[in-house]
Amino acid sequence: MLTLLRALSALPYQWRHGYDLMKDTGLLSGTLYPLLMRMSDQGLVEAEWREPSQPGRPARHAYRLTHTGLALARSVESETAIMPRATELPA
Repeated sequence: MLTLLRALSALPYQWRHGYDLMKDTGLLSGTLYPLLMRMSDQGLVEAEWREPSQPGRPARHAYRLTHTGLALARSVESETAIMPRATELPA
């Protein structure tokens, strides 16, 4: 979820398609979409149907953080900024 929060908070007011989020995060669809649904249920992400940009293509869901989701992403980012990453810890 942290990876997804970071990706969505990079462009917090822009609607993003799941495929673009998969490319940005490296998450597989079986992980990404359940996360997006759970985050939507928790009020962290909003979703809407977007009409296709090209004729003949299907409509797709687009996602973006809510104000609550953005606040959480910023809170998590500030907390992780002061904590060393697992790869930076001494052996």
